Amino acid sequence: MLKSLHRLCDQDELKQRLSCLSEDASPRWGRMNATQMLKHCRLVLEIPLGKVTVPAPPRIIRFIGIVTKNEMKLFKNGIPRNMPTFAELRACECANFESEMVELLHTLDQYCEFADAEKLPDLHPLFGKMQPKDWGFLEYKHLHHHLKQFGL
Repeated sequence: MLKSLHRLCDQDELKQRLSCLSEDASPRWGRMNATQMLKHCRLVLEIPLGKVTVPAPPRIIRFIGIVTKNEMKLFKNGIPRNMPTFAELRACECANFESEMVELLHTLDQYCEFADAEKLPDLHPLFGKMQPKDWGFLEYKHLHHHLKQFGL
């Protein structure tokens, strides 16, 4: 069974791992520090909430996104390291670690409430048509990817 942000046990697992993150944690790859990672993960969670919008990518990139979504589900692959991201999801300026952690946990709870109320959108700008199970899987995978980035 695929892990999903729509299952309480998987939410709890991610929150437990987040609680082990320290401000001075060093990434195993990439350029973000721990505070920037928290903000980036929050911004990604805000896409289905309608709080953050990203432009539609070129068709070839969207095709790659759709194939990647299906490949991750079928083969249980992870997200490749050092993948480019939308400019709107880059976290260059951050307040501080503690406030970013609180904001991410709050947004995670908001996302779960949104999912429970069946308000998730039918489309993702990169991954195309989405069902609730797709959102739960991909949002879990994204958080998992960045926690692994910091050894958690």
